[in-house]
Amino acid sequence: MNKKHMLFSCLFTLFLPFFCGVLTACGSDASPASAIHENESEGKRIDAPLPSEEHLRAFDQILDIEGEDFTPVSATSIPTNPYPDLSVPTYVTKVEDTWFIVDCYHDQIIYHDNLSDPLTDWQVLTGEIDKGHTIASDGMVYLADDTEGNRILVFEKKEGVFYHTQTLDAVGNRPHYILYDAPTDTFYVWSSMSGEMFLCRHDPDSPQMYLTEIRKIENLADAYVRSFTIKDSDIYFVSGIPGSPAILRADLSTFAIEETYPVPESMAGMVQLTVAEDSFYLTVSTDIMGNQDAATMIRTEDLSQLTEGAYEDVYANFIGGGTPYYITFIDNSYYLTEHRIPGHAVWKFDITESGISNVEAIY
Repeated sequence: MNKKHMLFSCLFTLFLPFFCGVLTACGSDASPASAIHENESEGKRIDAPLPSEEHLRAFDQILDIEGEDFTPVSATSIPTNPYPDLSVPTYVTKVEDTWFIVDCYHDQIIYHDNLSDPLTDWQVLTGEIDKGHTIASDGMVYLADDTEGNRILVFEKKEGVFYHTQTLDAVGNRPHYILYDAPTDTFYVWSSMSGEMFLCRHDPDSPQMYLTEIRKIENLADAYVRSFTIKDSDIYFVSGIPGSPAILRADLSTFAIEETYPVPESMAGMVQLTVAEDSFYLTVSTDIMGNQDAATMIRTEDLSQLTEGAYEDVYANFIGGGTPYYITFIDNSYYLTEHRIPGHAVWKFDITESGISNVEAIY
């Protein structure tokens, strides 16, 4: 019996760390300060601290719409858009049943419940921006870039009215593109002329926004880069000017550059990369000299072959001659903003395996 007891004691001592590890991993209270999100397409788990546990700074509160001193305004008192046309529109998106257009050179963002009514029927979300470019939402908060003001404005919706509730100042140099990525539960805000990405989040039950991290792509620090694209666990940065014309593919969780795809000088001033139907679509604003006469849209199946001319110019589907800008995917269709051509500011189209089809000018 003593030998048996001694043997059991030795075995228990050997396996004790293993049992403790199992119990710790299975415990429901493990890592309570972390939110773990899974990217289903890659099976990758991203462990990100909640903003209230770890952040660089909180956004400044402008208005507390849940406070005792809050006085709501009537939805009918919101001003309507005074302009019958768009002036350099940059972005179209839809959140729930509401459409948004960033009307860049009119210094405003407008919204409406459909795309068929005249623009003068739309209401003004904000006129506090100077050459803003994008707006993004996770359903609770709406983040808009104030490009020339180097700010991020936060809006919240209550009883059909949008209120400017928070602001983050000193956001790089001309923040130009905001995207909400659900798998990482993060708003990515790109500073177009400093190569910096500002990562912003909020706790699940609170709209209070926090700046949680700033990452930098040194290769892009001295170039004007208009956007980025998140695809699964990768993030793509399009070429900017001046600089070496190339598309960079980086790891989303670390921003480490994994691949560089050189591009011709004629498309050095790219706007955006869109991945659709196993192809890459690139909108181009200028060539390496900044000439908008080079503006176009191209399609390729292989980014590594761009300098070899292995691409197709598809801009003729939209008449051509203008400057295509950002593309968004909404309700199974694509939307393109464009400037320089009166009457062709917003386009709707489809992308199939054979290319672009069902092109329609909306505004």
